[in-house]
Amino acid sequence: MKIQFHGACRTTTGSMYLLLVNGQRILLECGLFQGRRADAYDRNANFPFDPASIDVAILSHAHIDHCGNFPNLVKKGFRGSIYCTFATHNLAGVMLKDSAKIQEGDIDFLNRIRAREGLPPAAPLYTQEDAERAARQFVAVGYDRPVPVADGVKVTFVDAGHMLGSAQVVLDVKESGRQFRYLFSGDVGRGEDPILRDPVRVENVDFLQIESTYGCREHEERQRSGDAAMEKIEATIRRGGKVIIPAFAVGRTQQVVYKLHQEIRARHLPPVPVYVDSPLAVNATEIHRLHPECFNDEIYKFLTKVANPFDMENLTYVRRATDSMKLADLRGPAIIISASGMAEAGRILHHLRNHIGDPRNLVLFVGYCAENTLGAQILAGKSPVRILGESFEVRAQIARADSLSGHADQHELREYVQNLGESSAGLRQIFVVHGEEDQALCFGEALRKMKPQATVTVPTRGQECEV
Repeated sequence: MKIQFHGACRTTTGSMYLLLVNGQRILLECGLFQGRRADAYDRNANFPFDPASIDVAILSHAHIDHCGNFPNLVKKGFRGSIYCTFATHNLAGVMLKDSAKIQEGDIDFLNRIRAREGLPPAAPLYTQEDAERAARQFVAVGYDRPVPVADGVKVTFVDAGHMLGSAQVVLDVKESGRQFRYLFSGDVGRGEDPILRDPVRVENVDFLQIESTYGCREHEERQRSGDAAMEKIEATIRRGGKVIIPAFAVGRTQQVVYKLHQEIRARHLPPVPVYVDSPLAVNATEIHRLHPECFNDEIYKFLTKVANPFDMENLTYVRRATDSMKLADLRGPAIIISASGMAEAGRILHHLRNHIGDPRNLVLFVGYCAENTLGAQILAGKSPVRILGESFEVRAQIARADSLSGHADQHELREYVQNLGESSAGLRQIFVVHGEEDQALCFGEALRKMKPQATVTVPTRGQECEV
């Protein structure tokens, strides 16, 4: 079997890997690359292979950097099935349509600016109709149920504990008279998540492809980081400011809402107005309620015996754009949670335009921001920053809360690898992906010391390897 690494190689976005096995072409992930706009558009618009040549696709989870370019793949000729879990199936459908809607809206806004500057109009990468066509090709499979997806290839989805429906992708392959197990970790959860179950151990692994988002970094201690974030939120409320939280609509938004719910119930925070301003987050939260099979025991008991963890009296879910625009006129303290988490698109851009220049306010990042994204620029202290084609000084307080990260850190990733059940022949090869170059190389070196019998490769984009 050959693996061509076409995305999320020494970077964290655009996850995409092509497997060549038994004369078939299996695409593992088809994510959007996020970064500098011109580079990102070119990367996303042009595939390094013919989409019509792909036989089948497999998706580990529904984050846009893993599934966001499937509409373009289908638009350009892919006609095969896209296998994933039930929750991922539900989430991807609304996420892809929302991604298309955001692109269309952002293009409309930018084209008004381009028209004033005498520039020709731009076009979105794909439309809502393209997203709907792609959604028809998804096939849902339950956790822990082996399913044949190609000649000599079975896939089993095993809970990864990263987001609702996230999975480790286990491929059992028969090829040229031999059998082996190839494990793609997907994005690995940290364990002890406030909402999700812990990642499940996989047995008899021969070859491993693993993420390295935090491959050379450890998160702050959960309680200390969470307490520090709540203290910053409380201080902002006291001085009459607003808390702007860029958050991924799926996973991180629900975690933040649940945490705020707990803090307000315990009277650690005053019940100021809280707004979740993202149609996708609203839809995703409803989908969360449909999949208690993904919940850990604590939140399941809270849901069944205490209250809806994703709702409270002072919480408003905002769907309509007109209601979103009214938030610009809010007086007094409030908390606004909006997508996207890397501040690259969506309604969060308008909230940042309106509030990033006020020193009373707090912009709190609760997830990973890839290199060159607006979120990464703000966290790095850049000022001014460009938002929707205009320049803004950063005067608001900026903070990060690692405790809510859905990605395992270096220690947790090492523990994940250490706990894998290897085949009788042992773990033979490891491919380190989905991490910025310094994180991926550092984690690769750590794995060489941990697993000296295995060949460890940190592939570059376009590299082909064989197992």
